[in-house]
Amino acid sequence: MDFLVIGSSLAFVLYILATLAIVTRLFHPKGPNITLVLSLATAAITVHGFNDALLFFSQNSINFNLPNVISLVSLVITMVITLVALRFKVNLLLPVVYGFTGLWQLVIIFLPPIDSIPLVVEKVILLSHISFALIAYCILIIATLFAFQVTYINLKLKNKNLTAVAHLPPLMQVEKQLFSILTVGTAILFVSEVIGFAFLDNFLAKENAHKTVLSLLAFAIYCLILWGHFEKGWRGHRVLALMISASGLLTLAYFGSRLVKEFIL
Repeated sequence: MDFLVIGSSLAFVLYILATLAIVTRLFHPKGPNITLVLSLATAAITVHGFNDALLFFSQNSINFNLPNVISLVSLVITMVITLVALRFKVNLLLPVVYGFTGLWQLVIIFLPPIDSIPLVVEKVILLSHISFALIAYCILIIATLFAFQVTYINLKLKNKNLTAVAHLPPLMQVEKQLFSILTVGTAILFVSEVIGFAFLDNFLAKENAHKTVLSLLAFAIYCLILWGHFEKGWRGHRVLALMISASGLLTLAYFGSRLVKEFIL
């Protein structure tokens, strides 16, 4: 546990330093020092990954309790956004992602002990379903962050506030990335649902029914967004509102009941 406390504390400090490095120069004429920001973030991700390996793996089982899953999801999102930042300007997303991930690394130190929730490695199908679901969730949350960025840039352009978007990517580029990411995430979510319906006996059981219904509703909304954009030209606030709704439903499906069971009950 001492290693986890030290590792989580170090990851927290590095994430917060990366957040401050970009926030303090977000509207600077020369923009943030991306090399410094990504160097700090890479160091934080490395420590974070080591921490998650200690949290999850023990002998022949994987501990999938809620704090561990949130830590893993935040790690994947952070890694992807950091890789995207190597090529594209995502300055608005970086402080949000690094800030949340850093704060969770701090929070996880002070959480009371939670019973281990093992997932036997031999259960390949269940592991595949969960893996696809988590990957889809990460990608779709990233798409939601991109939707916020599109809305922000669009708002500033309408108000002719060019200074606020001088160090941000072009609106059409971000919008194209948004719907590309959304398409990939929705496809992976579909695979996860198919695996659940086809191979998991308890996928429609009473204790899992709410998860299935909420995730299917979220999937339907994501499909609606894609149809509306490519067929009807939907964009802007309508897309953002639907993205928030779908991501909220997916979050409730994946984490809602576990939050009640692990922390409230």
